[in-house]
Amino acid sequence: MNCAISGEVPEEPVVSRTSGLLFEKRLIERHISDYGKCPITGEPLTMDDVIPIKTGKIVRPRPVQAASIPGMLGMFQHEWDSLMLSNFALEQQLHTARQELSHALYQHDAACRVIARLKKERDEARSLLAQAERPLPASTGVAVNASALSNGRTAPDDELGPAGTKVRPGISANIFNELTECNAALSQQRKRREIPPTLAPSEDIERYTQISSHPLHKTNKPGITSIDIHQKKDIIATGGFDTNAVIFDRSSGQILSTLSGHSKKVTSVKFVARDDFFLSGSADKTVRIWQGSDDGNYNCSHILKDHDAEVQAVTVHATNNYFVTASLDNTWCFYELSSGLCLTQVLISPCPLSKTCI
Repeated sequence: MNCAISGEVPEEPVVSRTSGLLFEKRLIERHISDYGKCPITGEPLTMDDVIPIKTGKIVRPRPVQAASIPGMLGMFQHEWDSLMLSNFALEQQLHTARQELSHALYQHDAACRVIARLKKERDEARSLLAQAERPLPASTGVAVNASALSNGRTAPDDELGPAGTKVRPGISANIFNELTECNAALSQQRKRREIPPTLAPSEDIERYTQISSHPLHKTNKPGITSIDIHQKKDIIATGGFDTNAVIFDRSSGQILSTLSGHSKKVTSVKFVARDDFFLSGSADKTVRIWQGSDDGNYNCSHILKDHDAEVQAVTVHATNNYFVTASLDNTWCFYELSSGLCLTQVLISPCPLSKTCI
């Protein structure tokens, strides 16, 4: 069926109600708008008198050009262009979908990391809360087997009370007087203390540069957790993640001694300004007292096991006869240096935070 105007197969066929003639829609619309009558019969005609003929939407009517080779080539070119446009649109949609999927995966990974971190912080908070709420633990004792020490010396045994807890001797009147006299003497010295002329101003400190670097600890567990400088000698002590404490001679650049014995990282080291004593605290809940010998080595004289959690800090009293330790079990202990005896252990409770510095 051909259009009554063009004589070709119409792409959008319509039929006139009055004449029954078949037209191409775009052609009859233009003719009606110009003349308002049927181009064949000359009768008045409006678009309301034109009825569209429904055809298949997928398969388009084959035009007359398809009957010739040039027409078929043009049709193939048109179909190829349509295919390329459709393929390009699909590639754009695929690229957009990949970007959206990548963004969603990144969001999921970030959410998992946040959840894992929150769970870890929650568990740590619960652990700290449980440690803060529990009562003062019974000390595991300061005495150790002679085979556990390098020179066979041990700290004295503590007596047990009726509840099975350690009975501490406490700070006696003589010790209290000694501490008071030391405080009074230091207070008088502080009042007369003047700024030494060798004190470097801030401008000089800002110009400091590194002059040397020394690997003191094992490379498989790197990291220094604590450092202390001897008051009289040119030596430095460091504690590290490798469970060792190292005594280093700065002038010669040599390691004098490597102190092994702790089972976990060393958290605090401290020199004592008398009798070559040296203290080390560790995450294995113990404190060790070391004493230097004539050959330059240090031997462990006491292993102190009064804490029930990681020892965080060790400090020496100005008398150089006593020292104090602080632990994550919310207690601090006051020791006599020469005997390794824990004179008193104080629980700070209730407290949401453990003792980390003294």
